[in-house]
Parts: sequence; structure tokens; C-alpha cells
Amino acid sequence: MENALEFLLEQVKERENQAVMALNQARVELDGYYQQLEQIEKYRLDYCQQLVDRGQQGLSASQYSHLNRFLTTLDETLAKQKQAEAHFKSQVEGCEQNWLESRKQRRSYEWLIEKKQTEKQRLEQQREQKQMDEFSTLQFSRRLSN
Repeated sequence: MENALEFLLEQVKERENQAVMALNQARVELDGYYQQLEQIEKYRLDYCQQLVDRGQQGLSASQYSHLNRFLTTLDETLAKQKQAEAHFKSQVEGCEQNWLESRKQRRSYEWLIEKKQTEKQRLEQQREQKQMDEFSTLQFSRRLSN
């Protein structure tokens, strides 16, 4: 029984380690997403400033149309990026739940193993005490008979 519990504990420890690695990876991906989003927003802001600066110098209708189309494309890209946020957050939450579950399972096995060891020690102490009592009784009996 003890070997089976130790085996299960090792299995769940491995699962917990994998869950931690997956959680860390999901967090890295979420951070990467935020960095990419920030870069696109900064690029859009810079581009808007360029449009204003060039507009002050005078733009033809075709130049304005081209710049405006590009700005619309950037806005669409930003909108798609923002939709992806839910996916990355959901991935982190799922990994956190998986990790918490495996940690809970590991702690349960550790508790069970500890309980069994404590019980084993208690029984061993009782056995030793019984032997000591029997030995004392035997010595006492010998003294009486001598």
C-alpha cells in the first residue's frame, strides 16, 4: 500500500511540475500579447502624428486616402488583437486551475502518507511498550521465584 501511495505521489508531483511549466508558459504568452498590443498602439499613435504633421504641410486626396486606409487597417488589427486577449487570459486561468488541482491532489497524498507513517510509528511504539512490559513482568516473576 505504501509503495502504491509513493508511486501515486511521484506521479502527481510530475503532473504538478508540468502544470507549473504550462502556467508559466501561458503567462509568458499573455505578457507577449500585451507587449505586441502595446507596440501596435504605439505604432498607430506615431502614424496618427505623422498624418497630422503631413496634413499640415498639405496632402493630396490620394495621399490622404492612402494614409486613411492604412490607419483603418491598423484599427482593424488592433480590434482583432483585443479579441485575442480573452483567449490568452482563458489559457492562463485554465492552467492555474490545473495547477491548483494537481497541488491539492499532491497535498492529499502527502497527508495520507504522513498519516500512515504516524500510525505505523504509533503501532511500533505500542509493540515496544508491550515487549518492555512483558520483559519487566518476566523479570519480576524471576525475582519472586528466586
